[in-house]
Amino acid sequence: MFWDVLNFRYDEYPFELFSVSHLAAILVSVGCMVGLFAGRHRIQGNMKRIFKWTLVVLLVLSEASFQVWYIINDHWEVAVNLPFQLCSLSLYLCIIMLLTRSYRIFEIGFFVSMSGAFIAIITPELFFGFPHFRYFQFFLAHLTIVVACLYMVWIEGFRLTFGSLIRAFFALNGFALFAYLVNKMVGANYMFLMHKPYNASPIDYLGEYPWYLISLEGVSFFLFIILYAPFIIVKKRRKEEKVNI
Repeated sequence: MFWDVLNFRYDEYPFELFSVSHLAAILVSVGCMVGLFAGRHRIQGNMKRIFKWTLVVLLVLSEASFQVWYIINDHWEVAVNLPFQLCSLSLYLCIIMLLTRSYRIFEIGFFVSMSGAFIAIITPELFFGFPHFRYFQFFLAHLTIVVACLYMVWIEGFRLTFGSLIRAFFALNGFALFAYLVNKMVGANYMFLMHKPYNASPIDYLGEYPWYLISLEGVSFFLFIILYAPFIIVKKRRKEEKVNI
């Protein structure tokens, strides 16, 4: 049974969008986010360091186990396993962000990670369902990415500006340009720049190739604005509180 869930046979553990196992993963993910927000004031001192390093370890183990899984199944390929998918890039950005506490990495990582990883939890590009290894690895990696970003805001107290949004948007396009060049060289589809995901996804509603790439630009910027909106609201409330004092 243990080795069965490490195989590469899609038909034995098929993933079904919005199945019971998928909905369970979504509920657990949302529950963890709500739990982090509810307990944010308790995560201080040693607890904060432990929490941060736990996130780092989970991110590293998620990526390492993913790569090892491909290797032991003799499926590792340059066109698949390089870290140029949006969520793979987010994972590496989050590791650097947690270790360095770099604000520049944070502002780019937050927008890129939250817009990609959270949507991936809702509409995953996933072919292995519960209880396959890939099912657990996928949702653990994406949930940890999201939690790492929320940790920087709710625990570390980092804030974003409109300039952060613009810099993150240009950085995302820079990453996409580099991924496109890699795609052309190795015949890959990193960041879905060459064709749509094989699984059902929101990209299906954005037109045909290459026009959906233009639509993705607009959608990405819109998502960035949504992610920035709470920071505007909080900033406005703090100004109002100061005036009332």
